[in-house]
Amino acid sequence: MRNNQNNEVTTPLHYREGQGGGSAFFSFAIKEARHILRDKRTMLILFGMPVALMLIFGFAITTDVRNVRTIVVTSQLDPQTQAAVERLAASEYFTITTTVPTPKEAERLIRSQKADMSLTPDPSPKGEGSGIQWQIMVDGADPNMAQQWTTYAQAILSQPIGGKNYSLPSPFGEGVGVRLLYNPQMRSAYNFVPAIMGMLLMLVCAMMTSISIVREKERGTMEVLLVSPVRPLMIIIAKAVPYLVLAFSILITILLMARFVLDVPLQGSLVWIFVVSTIYILLALSLGLLISNIATSQLMALLISAMVLLIPIVMLSGMLFPIESMPKVLQWLSAIVPPRYYIEAMRKLMIMGVGFQGIAREVLILSTMTVLILIVALKRFNKRLE
Repeated sequence: MRNNQNNEVTTPLHYREGQGGGSAFFSFAIKEARHILRDKRTMLILFGMPVALMLIFGFAITTDVRNVRTIVVTSQLDPQTQAAVERLAASEYFTITTTVPTPKEAERLIRSQKADMSLTPDPSPKGEGSGIQWQIMVDGADPNMAQQWTTYAQAILSQPIGGKNYSLPSPFGEGVGVRLLYNPQMRSAYNFVPAIMGMLLMLVCAMMTSISIVREKERGTMEVLLVSPVRPLMIIIAKAVPYLVLAFSILITILLMARFVLDVPLQGSLVWIFVVSTIYILLALSLGLLISNIATSQLMALLISAMVLLIPIVMLSGMLFPIESMPKVLQWLSAIVPPRYYIEAMRKLMIMGVGFQGIAREVLILSTMTVLILIVALKRFNKRLE
């Protein structure tokens, strides 16, 4: 620009001739960071969304068993059976709402939505050493919850009382005890926290990076940046650095909330958690760069991010639905969804406490994906410049 006093032509500080490339690189990074900090809506999304999702998935959206309305059929209720029922009622999982004289009456109450489950004891001996059998009747409208209710009930009733085992009819035989590894209380937060980490880091890094670069193209400032002394690759890296820092801030926030708010353990090494997260964040940034090369507007970048990232993350990453239960075609599609491997690695590190050997496969796949996506994104970016 022109100085009014001596009519000399000057340039902005980070474009001045003679200034080192490293200093200009930091100028670009600081410029992008200031833009993020000035935008209150962006800051609300970046830091409000992780906290809100952690609280929603941790407390509101849960698959934990709580207060299952249970009916006990009292036609054959001896003292030992009564002790087992009292132990069931003393747990936080089941609430004994009433007792009925016959199984048919219990079925009527379940069908009228006044109860979720009924227990009918059968103390008649089936042979030497046999324990009391239980007949369980469950509202199976939600099959997943019905399965959990029976598992919880079996875990409580199969424990020995007075030298006898109380068990549910099971293909594994009578008196089968249940031992749950890693998550003995079957808390859903153990499953959701790694999934939220995979979703948020991918969305924040990929979506925000792509929108940031496309915004420069829309305003016409990208051409101005590209004619500066700094190489185009350094410009892209400088724009990605603030989002890299934000991603680590979000990661630390999630880990602190998981540990001190949701009581999710961090059994594995924090070093490996951050190493795997770094690889994953770089992969997400590479995807953001690739999307920015395809999109011509911020709205298009947002839509592509939602279709390419959000839907596959929720449906095919194992976040909500087990991959093993999906049809073969969807299992093959899930193999190319990066969050799948990050979520698996985080569950192994945080919940199971495994070492590097336990996550070597996931680290190798994520690293390979990062390199491939980054190469494709940079080639498309250079081609666009040419």
